[in-house]
Amino acid sequence: MAAVTVIKLTGENHEDIDQVASQIKHICDQGGIALRGPIPLPTRRLVVPVRKAPSGEGSETYDHWEMRIHKRLLEMDITTGKDESALRHVTKIPIPDTVSIELSMRSMN
Repeated sequence: MAAVTVIKLTGENHEDIDQVASQIKHICDQGGIALRGPIPLPTRRLVVPVRKAPSGEGSETYDHWEMRIHKRLLEMDITTGKDESALRHVTKIPIPDTVSIELSMRSMN
């Protein structure tokens, strides 16, 4: 039964995300698994305006703090039991604290 594993990487530091994506790509190259990606998804910008004067006195001046959330999407085609062992290798990759990983599988009909 053919299946596609979708791996979504999100985090604040794009270098850590790219490092994890390259490790996944290396595992797929060694196992001979078809891989689509890493596909960069749009970066989400979170901007928070904060008053400079905490007491509320003075003019209304603001600092703007920004956090960027970077995303990458990878799709692995899994067809045989040998390919499933590569998926186990992917789950054992050391992932930095700044990166979150989401795995989902769907069957190909």
